[in-house]
Amino acid sequence: MDEIEIPQYFICPISLQIMKDPVTAVTGITYDRESIEQWLKTAKDTICPVTKQVLPSGSCLTPNHTLRRLIQAWSTENASGGIDRVPTAKSPLCKSRLLKVIRELEVPGLYVNALKKLQVLAKDNSKFMEEAGVPKAMVLLLIRCCNQSKTIGVEQALRILYLTWTPSGEIKAAVNENHRIIDCLTWIQGCDIANPVVVKTLAMQVLKRVIEAANTRLLEKLKPEFMEEMLRVLKLKFSQQATKSALQILIQVCLWGRNRSKIIQANAMFELVELELEKPEKNITELIFNLLAHLCSCADGRAEFLSHAGSIAMVAKRILRVSPATDDQAVHILSLISKNAATKEVLSEMLRVGAVTKLCMVIQADCSTYLKQKAREVLRLHSNLWNNSPCIAVYLLTRYQR
Repeated sequence: MDEIEIPQYFICPISLQIMKDPVTAVTGITYDRESIEQWLKTAKDTICPVTKQVLPSGSCLTPNHTLRRLIQAWSTENASGGIDRVPTAKSPLCKSRLLKVIRELEVPGLYVNALKKLQVLAKDNSKFMEEAGVPKAMVLLLIRCCNQSKTIGVEQALRILYLTWTPSGEIKAAVNENHRIIDCLTWIQGCDIANPVVVKTLAMQVLKRVIEAANTRLLEKLKPEFMEEMLRVLKLKFSQQATKSALQILIQVCLWGRNRSKIIQANAMFELVELELEKPEKNITELIFNLLAHLCSCADGRAEFLSHAGSIAMVAKRILRVSPATDDQAVHILSLISKNAATKEVLSEMLRVGAVTKLCMVIQADCSTYLKQKAREVLRLHSNLWNNSPCIAVYLLTRYQR
C-alpha cells in the first residue's frame, strides 16, 4: 500500500486517511463524514477546520457522490495492492429533511407514514433526532392520541420516544410543559390496543423516564388513580420489564408530598406482599423490599403491612436468601415494626415465624457491620420477651449476648 500513490483529493483534511463517505461543508471543503461530524460535536466553535469560517448551526453536509464514485473505482483497481474497497454509503440524515417529517406528524393523513420513517431513522440517529426535537414531537403526538382516544400510531410513537430519549434539559422541559403525558401513558395501560404486551411495556418504560424527568410540582399532583394503575400493572404481571418499571415508579413518587399515603390507600401493601410470595426474580424482590421499607416508615403503612397475615413471615424468610440489598431493607422493616408497632401479638408473631431467629443469624453471618448493629438493636429492644423463648435455638441465645 505504501508503493501506491494516493490522490491528494482522496484524503480527508482531518483524519489524513482515504475518505469512506466524503461530504462537502457549506464552505466548499470536503471531509470524511465521520471525521467532520466528530469535529463539529467536540469543537468549542462550529468552524470549518480548513477555512476557519463559521459553519451555520444546523447546516447540512452534502454528500459528494462524484468523489465517492472516484474513490470506489480507484480502490477497486488497487485492491491487489492492499487498498480496501469503499462501501456504499447510507443515505445521510439532514436536519431539514427531519424537520419536514416532524411537520407531517400534525397532518392527519400523513402522520402514520411519518412515524414509520422516524422509527427507521431512530435506530441509528437517536442523538441527532433528540437534538432536532423528535422526543417533544412524540410527547405532543401521544397526548393528542389520548385526547382523541385514538391508538393508531401509539406503538411507533412510544418506540421512537424510547429510542431518542436522553436526560437533557429539553426533555425535562417537554415533560414539565406537557404534564398530560403522564395521564396519557397511564391511559395506554387501560386501552384495548393491538400488540398489548409490547405497547404497555413500552409505555411503562417511557413513564419511568417521564417520572424521573418530572419536577416536584408535577410529582406532588399525581392522582390516586395513577397509584391504582401502577398497582394494577403489578397485579397483572404482563411482563417482567413492566413490573420492574412500575415498582421503580412507585419508589420514585412515594418520596414526594402525600404520594406515600395515596399508594398505601390503593392497597399497595397487600399487592406487594402477594407479589413477593410468588418468588419473583432477585431484582424484583429488591425493588419490592425497597418500596415496603419506604411505606413502613409511616403509621398507616405499618398498619396495612401487619394486616396481611403473611407479611412478617415473608420478610423473615427472605433474609440471608436473596441479596445484601434485600437483607438491608428487610432488617430495616423489622426495625420499624419493632420500634413503632410492637404489640404483644406482633412480637409473638415475629418469634413464631422465625423473624427473631433470622435477626440472630444476621449477627453471626457475613454481613456488614451496619446491618449487624441494626439487628442487635432490634433484639435488645425486646430481649426481655425473646430471651427465654423456645422458638430460638439455644446456640443462638448463648453465642451472642443481647
